[in-house]
Amino acid sequence: MNNSGNTLLAIIAGSAIGAALGILYAPDKGENTRRLIADQAAATRDNFADSAVDLKNRVASKMTDEKQTLDTRVESLVSDLSYKTEDVISTLETKLAELKTKNKKLQKTV
Repeated sequence: MNNSGNTLLAIIAGSAIGAALGILYAPDKGENTRRLIADQAAATRDNFADSAVDLKNRVASKMTDEKQTLDTRVESLVSDLSYKTEDVISTLETKLAELKTKNKKLQKTV
């Protein structure tokens, strides 16, 4: 996304510079040239504003998508952890039962 933003900015800047140079070298009255420069500057400003809004919307969309992906991953991780916790608890309960059985046998033999 950074490359596309830089490319878009370079295209806009290049267009503005090219248009300004073209107007400056055109054989026309100063008043007409100044008006054309002002018009081109306004158009470039509008294009830049539109590009900024577009970039903002793309970033917001990407952030929303990433948040949803992260939420899904966290939910999956919590679920997996819950199952693993149940497995560990079951294993510990089995071991505890075995230890209790061994302890009872030791108590009878003493």
